[in-house]
Amino acid sequence: MSVRSLCRPAGLIRLLFVLILLMGVTPAGLSAQQTAPSPEPPSVGNNLIGDIQGGQELLPFVNLSVQQAESGEEVALSLQLLMLLTVLSLAPSIVVMMTSFLRLAIVFDFVKRALSLQQVPPTQILMGIALFLTLFIMWPSINLIYEDAFVPLSEGEINLEQAYGVFEDEMRYFMYRQMQGSPDNIRLFMRMSGLDRPNNLADVPTYVLIPAYILNELTVAFQIGILLFIPFIIIDMVVASTLMSMGMIMLPPVMISLPFKLILFVLVDGWGLLTQQLVASFN
Repeated sequence: MSVRSLCRPAGLIRLLFVLILLMGVTPAGLSAQQTAPSPEPPSVGNNLIGDIQGGQELLPFVNLSVQQAESGEEVALSLQLLMLLTVLSLAPSIVVMMTSFLRLAIVFDFVKRALSLQQVPPTQILMGIALFLTLFIMWPSINLIYEDAFVPLSEGEINLEQAYGVFEDEMRYFMYRQMQGSPDNIRLFMRMSGLDRPNNLADVPTYVLIPAYILNELTVAFQIGILLFIPFIIIDMVVASTLMSMGMIMLPPVMISLPFKLILFVLVDGWGLLTQQLVASFN
């Protein structure tokens, strides 16, 4: 197996699977070695002194220290490491705000509230569904970033700045595609920033495009949520009117309307229809 094949997603999955197998096999092997009789170890002091005198160190020496930089390259390297750690700490926010996860998570929460469900399905389950749907929707962009940025970077064909440029361009293009029908949010942030009207996408700064995309996703998610609430509100109104006409005022209408909501949601294949329309809503 070549190094290039291990860098591909399928190769990484196979490698991870092999490592998990090794982790599961290792304790048994260690226990077998511990139960097996071992020969009496030789004198440790003499061998250690002999190996050190022979130029071989048995124990590695790790030195973690803070010292003054001697050149500008060391300062730049330290700043790059600091920026890398900062990006890693902000990675969850980047995944949530710059991908399709934001719209999916809000719509799924609207579905749960429209059905008047309290604990089923749990929030962790809904967020997991939103995460895997995000991978499904974003897979063309992820694959393009992998082929045009990660693979050339790992083979030394491009540097880190060029790989970051490919990543930024693809993410900007994805966010801009979602706002082609309503670029009002871009105009809003461009006007608040005091910038001139852009001629094309390249003239829109990234710090303007990201908040505009977030507002657009919130608006679209709330529009979908309103459409989801309408049929279930009608069921609540019919059930409440029926109970009031029968004089059953003390009986909570939600208790009666919940089974009817679930029956309607199952009959129309709610999860499949909702997932299909959500995926189709992304350009």
